[in-house]
Amino acid sequence: MRNRILIIDDEPDLSEIVKLAIDCFTDWQTDVAYTGEEGIKLAATKPYAAILLDISMPDIDGFEVFEKLRSHPRTQSAPIILLTAKVQPNDRLRFSSMNVAGIITKPFASETIATEIAGILGWEM
Repeated sequence: MRNRILIIDDEPDLSEIVKLAIDCFTDWQTDVAYTGEEGIKLAATKPYAAILLDISMPDIDGFEVFEKLRSHPRTQSAPIILLTAKVQPNDRLRFSSMNVAGIITKPFASETIATEIAGILGWEM
C-alpha cells in the first residue's frame, strides 16, 4: 500500500506546489484540505500515513486542528509535520511539547520537500 498524505493548508498555491512535488518525486498519494475544518473531516474518512499541517489558518488555527486530530481515533497516532513561516524560540518550545514528527519552515524548496518529508518520517522515496 502506498503512503497517503493529507496536506492541510489554506494557501492554494502553496498546497498545490507541495502536492505536485510529492506526486512528481514519490509514489505517495496526496489529498489537500484548504481549511482546518475540511482537514479534520477529511482526516476522519481515510487512513493517512502522515499529515502536513499549516499552523496559521483563518478558520481555526493549526494548534486547534492538531488537538482535534489527536483526539480522533483514526488520526490520534498519525505523524503530523507542521508547516509554518513563523518559528520563534517560544514556538519551538510549544512545538516540541506537542510531540510533532517534524517542522518544515516556509519558504521551502519545492524540489526537496518530498526528501525532507521522507527524512522526517523515515520513509523510502
